[in-house]
Amino acid sequence: MRPQNLGQTIQRLMHYMGNHAIFFVFVGILVATSALGNLFGTYMIRPIVNDVLNTGLDQAYIQIGIMALIFLVGVLSTLGYTQLMAVAAQKVVQDIRRDLFHIMQKLPLQFFDTHSHGELMSRFTNDVDTVSDALNNSFAMMIQSFIQVTGTLILLFILSWRLSLVVLIFYVFMFAYIRFSSAKSKSYFSLQQKNIGLINGFIEEMISGQKVVKVFNHENANQTQFEHFNRKLQKSSQKAQGYSQTIVPMVVSLSYINYAIVSVVGGYMCLQQTMDVGSLASYLVFVRQAAMPINQFTMQLNLLLTSLSGAERIFELMDMDPEVDEGKVTLVNVRKENDQYIETKENTGLWAWRHPRENGIEYVELKGDVRFHHVDFGYTPKKKILHDINLFAKPGQKIAFVGATGAGKTTITNLINRFYDIQNGSITYDGIDVKLIKKADLRRSLGMVLQDTHLFSGTIMDNIRFGNLEASDEQCIEAAKLANADSFIRRLPQGYDTPVYNDGGNLSAGQRQLLAIARAAVADPPVLILDEATSSVDTHTESLIEKGMDQLMEGRTVFVIAHRLSTVRNADVILVLDHGDVKERGSHDDLIEQKGMYYKLYTGMFELS
Repeated sequence: MRPQNLGQTIQRLMHYMGNHAIFFVFVGILVATSALGNLFGTYMIRPIVNDVLNTGLDQAYIQIGIMALIFLVGVLSTLGYTQLMAVAAQKVVQDIRRDLFHIMQKLPLQFFDTHSHGELMSRFTNDVDTVSDALNNSFAMMIQSFIQVTGTLILLFILSWRLSLVVLIFYVFMFAYIRFSSAKSKSYFSLQQKNIGLINGFIEEMISGQKVVKVFNHENANQTQFEHFNRKLQKSSQKAQGYSQTIVPMVVSLSYINYAIVSVVGGYMCLQQTMDVGSLASYLVFVRQAAMPINQFTMQLNLLLTSLSGAERIFELMDMDPEVDEGKVTLVNVRKENDQYIETKENTGLWAWRHPRENGIEYVELKGDVRFHHVDFGYTPKKKILHDINLFAKPGQKIAFVGATGAGKTTITNLINRFYDIQNGSITYDGIDVKLIKKADLRRSLGMVLQDTHLFSGTIMDNIRFGNLEASDEQCIEAAKLANADSFIRRLPQGYDTPVYNDGGNLSAGQRQLLAIARAAVADPPVLILDEATSSVDTHTESLIEKGMDQLMEGRTVFVIAHRLSTVRNADVILVLDHGDVKERGSHDDLIEQKGMYYKLYTGMFELS
């Protein structure tokens, strides 16, 4: 594979560089000064040698001083552009990372379901690093090499057009081979980048899942699969590097042959007095140096091809369709005056939906009334998971979903907060279609506690505050008390300031679950989506988790994927799901009397999961 649209990739990269054009303009000026300094400094060999031969060393001091000054200017220019280039390159890379992360945050959840985390991380690390390396090295070096190659050719013709015909022939051979090798190698650089992403993704998954790997003795199978990915990377890298690595040795070899021929012919021309010795001395230095900018040019060309492949992968991710949000209804703080809601920026503790209508703004109090109307849904168009689902949850009601694995319990909860959009039917929240509500505001009104708790790097306090970034320390502590997490937190070495590492790896499963409950509690949502924990914890911790969840559910509309029979018994409405259909609904006592599927689940004839 090669970059599908090389021109567009370069254009988009140039756009990022254009945001910091002033840096690149100065870099270009300093690079040109450095390259021209090297050229003119080398050309000064001609008058110096001729002056020494004709008038002696005394008359050459001025010329030597001028040459030294020219080289000094070149050295200072080189120092300047390398420093400026480092600043400019990192500013561009910072912009790319920022935009890439911004886009990543807006992608729908379905995108992350179909892409490995390691492969996505490769875009941020490997691909961005190749772009950074190219900017740091290739931009200035390509300009310098172009000026030096072009300037060298011009000065060679000025010094001796006859000898330059020989040099030009070798230049044609050099560039012909460079073109051939580059054409062969560039098609493998994109494949190399893709295979690096695949192997990074595999390694990331295996490292994060080491417990599972060891439990099921999967080491040998993983090793076989890793070697498969490794071989693919080795082959693509070998082919990419195999061609590109021959360019420099070939150019050097041709330049040695060129130098030998020019030395012999030039010496003969001096003997015939058709060329002066100073011109030959300067000419030979130019010919000897000519291979260096060509080698630099080809080396940077290889790096540039790799970086453009990486840039294309970055821009492909940036071009992914973001999560669609056409909602216009927002959640605002209000106060109630004369039976009317008045919008305010103050935190009144009273919330309402701000619903723009043709005849003005309507404010609908946030209560937590959630209803499904004839909802059909499938993760793919060809396979439906839910069929004609109808349900309602009045404010403060507890709705329990029960059923075997794969019945559709988790899918329903994912639809409430619009992680996925339904194909048919509608879902209303306080009488408003959720498609009309901005997703950020919709999700701000919902709390979630999942079985698989995810904690972030930071402190215990930071992880609780993740549920509400505006919460004070006191509010976070109150939330921890409500979740029954306060006692274990205070026993930690640094209390609420205890650092959390590796997704909470320094905490027990029960402690992580209690923090997840506290995180939902500090958000204080009117609607709660709860997937009860089934982790193996000790009896005392399990009791704390159950009590914390019960306290969290009090006074809220709750959708719970039930695993505890006590939760099922206490639910206002129980929905029994089977293969995406609601088979039974009612209270615990009603469903027991029917002696249907729920009765079998409850009595252990079926498995409750």
